[in-house]
Amino acid sequence: MNRKIFYIAIIALFFDQITKILISIFFHVGEKFTLLKNFFSLYFVENYGAAWSIFSGKVDFLILASIIALIIIYRYMYNFQTNKRNNIAFGFIIGGILGNLIDRIFLGYVRDFLAFKIINYNYPVFNLADSFIVIGIFLLIIAVTKGEDKNGRDKSN
Repeated sequence: MNRKIFYIAIIALFFDQITKILISIFFHVGEKFTLLKNFFSLYFVENYGAAWSIFSGKVDFLILASIIALIIIYRYMYNFQTNKRNNIAFGFIIGGILGNLIDRIFLGYVRDFLAFKIINYNYPVFNLADSFIVIGIFLLIIAVTKGEDKNGRDKSN
C-alpha cells in the first residue's frame, strides 16, 4: 500500500475513534444535544446493523463483509492512478471501514452520533467513519469519470 494512503487511513481512523470515544464519555446512549435547531444534533445511538440499520443483529456477517471489502479495495486500488485525490479516496474508505470494524469487533455495534434533519426528514444517525467512506466513494466516482483508473481511457488526451 502506498504510504500516503496508509497515513490518510490512520488519520481518518484516529479522528473517527477519538470522536466516538468523546461521545461515549460525554453522552449516554439515547441522549441528544441540538446544535442547529431543526437541522443538526449530536445524538448518541448504538447501531447494531449497517446503514439504515439493515442487517441489524448480524454483527458476524458485517465483520466478515468489512474484511472482504478491505481485501477487495486493497486489490482494486492498484487499478487507479496515484494522485492526491485517489490517495485521499482510498485512505478515507480504508480508514472508515476500519473505524466501524473496530467498533463491531470490540463492542458488537457501531457508535453513531451525527444526526441531521433535512426538510422534515430525519436522516439516519451516522459517524465520521461513515462520512469518510461516502466522501471516498464520491472521490473515486470522480476518478473513474476522469478516466484515472486503468480500465478507463485517459480523457486528458
